[in-house]
Amino acid sequence: MGVIKVMIADDHQLFRTGMVAVLRDIGGIAVIDQAENGQELLEKLVNKQPDVILMDIKMPEMDGIETTEVVISKYPGVRVIMLTMHDDEHFITHMVDLGAHGYLLKNADVQELELAINKVMEQGYYFNYKVSETLLSGLVGRKSKRNQKKKNELHFSKREQEVLQLICDGFTNSQIAEKLFLSIRTVEGYRYKLCDKVGVKNTAGLVRYAIKNRLVE
Repeated sequence: MGVIKVMIADDHQLFRTGMVAVLRDIGGIAVIDQAENGQELLEKLVNKQPDVILMDIKMPEMDGIETTEVVISKYPGVRVIMLTMHDDEHFITHMVDLGAHGYLLKNADVQELELAINKVMEQGYYFNYKVSETLLSGLVGRKSKRNQKKKNELHFSKREQEVLQLICDGFTNSQIAEKLFLSIRTVEGYRYKLCDKVGVKNTAGLVRYAIKNRLVE
């Protein structure tokens, strides 16, 4: 994997400047641009394609929630990590439902920031312990508020269940392929098929669905 191209969207210039300085010192990551609101970010995306966007939730003119919906729809290859000061269950579950690939608290340290960026590139999602704990407390046993297919309406083959478990365990496509003696393309096919089957937009949504419906250990 080459250099990971990052864009930052946040309405506080001091915070953006600090993020740029921090990321500059991390090997393999390059900040290619920044924006102070969602509208400015979308305008810049027309000419620049990052691998990862660090997206503040609360911004003027166009907030991170509305912007993420547009980015996920128009640029499905871009990973979006939401930035916030709050580990509120409502925000977390809503952003994952929208298609966000990760959720990072603004008080995270440099090591976690680097980990989050690399993880969303390698495995398609990143949730730290605190966020995972919040997701679990809010999801287990609760009915989905969105029009997702119910667990009892779906059938998963043994191989699909194996792939799903490994995805939720954080393994990459290449690692899953090695463990199950499959080609990487075949694993990618299973990942896509699983997302389509349960009605989610990406791996982060798939993990959330699997946890909520207790499909994995």
